Amino acid sequence: MATNTTFTTLQQDVQRYLERGAAYDVDPVVWAQIPRLINLAERRIARELKIQGSINAVTGTLQTGTSVYAKPDRWRDTVSVSIGAGAANEDRTQLYARSYEYLRAYWPNSTQTEQPEFYADYDYDHWLIAPTPNADYPFEILYYELPPLLDDAVQTNWLTDYAPQLLLYGTLLEATSFLKNDERLPTWQVQYDRAAQMLQGEDLAKILDRSATRKEA
Repeated sequence: MATNTTFTTLQQDVQRYLERGAAYDVDPVVWAQIPRLINLAERRIARELKIQGSINAVTGTLQTGTSVYAKPDRWRDTVSVSIGAGAANEDRTQLYARSYEYLRAYWPNSTQTEQPEFYADYDYDHWLIAPTPNADYPFEILYYELPPLLDDAVQTNWLTDYAPQLLLYGTLLEATSFLKNDERLPTWQVQYDRAAQMLQGEDLAKILDRSATRKEA
């Protein structure tokens, strides 16, 4: 019978692999730490891998006269920004990524307005758009995100559904470091790297970059 990985079953798998923390009474320190180790592994994966499963999209409207916009929760990196332009906003137009300094030099007076052409990271939580919008433009932003972190209320996410091996080995890496079991680190590192390479290989077979598609012969 096929089984699915959940936050609960992942904790059980980690306990069995480590042969530690099988019950709170047996090993309370390890038992209590396992959920944190799972979340650390999720953050490691989101930081190290840019994979299709981590891409999300957000839509909204650039407001007339407003140049700074909040990023979505759990944002990690921006893939692309586009706006709807033309008489009825029917023309999809890409904005180009530039540095903050470039945008400030290109459009030093943020009170002046024109159709936007560029975006930059204003800080970790905001984007800067230039020129400052001269009208309301619908936008679509693709970005890499940290998945909803697993806990008792969030039993599954993209990683449990599509990359359970990667999540398991990432958690075991974090757990082995926590337990100071250095002799096991190479084993879990090899398994983690292999799972990561397989996942990235699937993505590379589908996309070369964000503007060109490739299919194997």
